[in-house]
Amino acid sequence: MRIALMDAGIGLLPTAAAVRRLRPDAGLVLSSDPDGMPWGPRAPEDITARSLTIAEAAAAYRPHALIVACNTATLHALPALRARFEPGTPVIGTVPAVKPAAASGGPVAVWATPAASSSPQLHCLIRKFAQGVRVTTVPSPGLSDAVERADEAAVEGAIASAAERTPDDVRAVVLGCTHYELVADRVRAALQRPGEPPLALHGPADAVAAQALRRIGVRSAPPVTARGTLTVLLNGREASLPSAVSAYAEGRTVAMVAGVRP
Repeated sequence: MRIALMDAGIGLLPTAAAVRRLRPDAGLVLSSDPDGMPWGPRAPEDITARSLTIAEAAAAYRPHALIVACNTATLHALPALRARFEPGTPVIGTVPAVKPAAASGGPVAVWATPAASSSPQLHCLIRKFAQGVRVTTVPSPGLSDAVERADEAAVEGAIASAAERTPDDVRAVVLGCTHYELVADRVRAALQRPGEPPLALHGPADAVAAQALRRIGVRSAPPVTARGTLTVLLNGREASLPSAVSAYAEGRTVAMVAGVRP
């Protein structure tokens, strides 16, 4: 069994790690577009074209499912990707986890890239799933880029800036960019207030990984001795994992289960 994941950069790692946890025997194909990063400021048609290009590269490895592990690509390119690859290869998109966050009763903050924060699609999700819940969108400029580079100082600065603009009474935070799940612990530490109940963070990785397995009719929990494979594609060419991967637990999970070191 092979699962392909695509993103502009290393934001696909949380979902890839979630697939690894559910099925350590899965072959993973990680296809990204470092030459085109960041995707957020690009025109929708450019994002679609770049998404199709890296998806085609992954499709050459005949995956059983393709996970679009990127909110921006899901927003702009999901219809084109499904038209190209389905029904032969299920395509699973990623959207901010507004629904489970709002189910907690709120108040909720949605941390997202500046482009996503103002997108009609995000606000449509909020209207659909968060009626009666106060939701604050918090643009987080520079955070995804800092995570991509594993630039610790820039990550801390971007998190601190977003935390200052997050209301004090927020009880749940939606991590509205897949990169943000890689620094979830640092986001929680910046927002958690002494004496308050633990802050809930909501990212899509676990749910998306489980949905991919459901779409191809595969159960989790194979024998623990099973060992998967890993193929890394950077702009369509086989490569090693980027060095920044080793800075994150999810990256180490993806690499080490496959017997590969970043």
